[in-house]
Amino acid sequence: MSDYKISTKCVQGGYTPGNGEPRQIPIIQSTTFKYATSEDMGKLFDLEASGYFYTRLQNPTNDMVAAKICDMEGGTAAMLTSSGQAANFYAIFNIANCGDHVVASSTIYGGTYNLFHVTMRKMGIDFTFVSPDCTEEELNAAFRLNTKAVFGETIANPALTVLDIEKFAKAAHSHGVPLIIDNTFATPVNCRPFEWGCDIVTHSTTKYMDGHGAGVGGCIVDSGKFDWMAHKEKFPGLTTPDDSYHGITYAEKFGQGGAFITKATAQLMRDFGSIQSPQNAFLLNLGLESLHVRMPRHCENALAVAQYLKANPKISFVTYPGLEGDKYYDLAQKYMPNGTCGVVSFGFKGGRGAAETFMKHLRLAAIETHVADARTCTLHPASATHRQMNDEELAAAGITPDLVRFSCGIEDAADLIADIEQALAQV
Repeated sequence: MSDYKISTKCVQGGYTPGNGEPRQIPIIQSTTFKYATSEDMGKLFDLEASGYFYTRLQNPTNDMVAAKICDMEGGTAAMLTSSGQAANFYAIFNIANCGDHVVASSTIYGGTYNLFHVTMRKMGIDFTFVSPDCTEEELNAAFRLNTKAVFGETIANPALTVLDIEKFAKAAHSHGVPLIIDNTFATPVNCRPFEWGCDIVTHSTTKYMDGHGAGVGGCIVDSGKFDWMAHKEKFPGLTTPDDSYHGITYAEKFGQGGAFITKATAQLMRDFGSIQSPQNAFLLNLGLESLHVRMPRHCENALAVAQYLKANPKISFVTYPGLEGDKYYDLAQKYMPNGTCGVVSFGFKGGRGAAETFMKHLRLAAIETHVADARTCTLHPASATHRQMNDEELAAAGITPDLVRFSCGIEDAADLIADIEQALAQV
C-alpha cells in the first residue's frame, strides 16, 4: 500500500483478505505448523523456502502486523518482538558482538540506557554516550574503528530532547555504520525517520501503537537503504557465511532490503525466542487502526497542558518540543511539523518534595510505569524508571529529581488541566 496515505495504511496495511477470508487479521494461535513431508520442512530450516514451522521464530499473525508497521514507516522488512526492550537489544546485537562498540544518545529511555550501559557491556559490547546537542566534531570524536552503529530516540523518554536525525545520520554514514532510531514517541504518524537518513527503526509497540495498555510488544523495521556489502568487513554476520544455516550469506541471498530482518529472525529469534504473542499482535493491530486519529488528540492535549503549566508560578520548567520557545521547538518543526507526542515533562520550584505531593493529589491522571496511553498517566522517573541511575547519570539523561513525566491521553483537555490545577493547589 505504498501509494496510500499514512491514515489508510494504519487501517488497511499489512493484510488484504481474499474471497471469503476473514476481514480482520486472524489470530493464528498455534505453536507449530503441519507439513506433508520432511523435505518440505527441511527447506524452511535451510531458508530455501518461506513459511512457518514454529511460532518461536515466526507467526502469520505477527508477520501481517509487522508488514503494516513496515509500510507505515516506509521500510522493506520488519519483525515483531516481545517488547520494545527486545527490539532494541536485537537491533544492536544483530550487528554488534563481543569486542564491538556503539555510539548512543545520552538521553535515551532509562531502561534502554541500563540495557546498553550494564547488561550489554557484560556481553562485551562497549557504548559511548553523547549529548544529543553535541557538535558534529564531538559526535565524530566518539567513533572508534570497532564502532558498529549509532543509536538514538526521535523524542527521548522522558527528557523530550529531539534528535537531529540528519546530523546523526551524516556522522554514522561517514563512519560506515547504520543509524538506529527508536521512534516510539513520535510514531510514523508524526515522523518517518527513514526520510531523514535513518537506516533502522525500532518501536515499543506497547505505547502509542497499542494505545490501550493491553499488550506489551516491540518492532524492528529495516529501511533497506544501508549497503552492508559496501562495509562487509564491519558486518561479518551479514556478509560472510553463516555455518548454522549451511553457509548462507544473508546480504547476498536476501539482498539489501531483507538481510537484516532475516538474520535477526533466523538467528536471534531462533536462539532467544523473544516473540510477541499472536494475541498481543492482534490487539496491537486494533490499536494501529486508530493511531492516526489518536495522535493529533494526544498532541493537542499535551500542548494545552504545557501552555497551562508554563504560566503557573509553582512550576520551575516545562519541556515539550511542540511548545513555542522550547529548546527543541525548531528541530521538532523540521522533523515533526504535524505534531510531536502527548508527553510533557515539568519540574517544581519546591523540588522533589513538591513533585511527590503533586502526584499524590492527582485524581484523573494515574501514577503508572507506563506512558503513551489513551488514558492519562504520570510518573516520577527518578523514583521509578530511572532510579538505578546516579545523579550524574540522571543529569546526562536530562532527568532532575523534581521532574514529572505527564502523558496526556485522549480525554478532554479541560478536565486534564482541572486535575492538574487541583493537585497544584496542594503544593
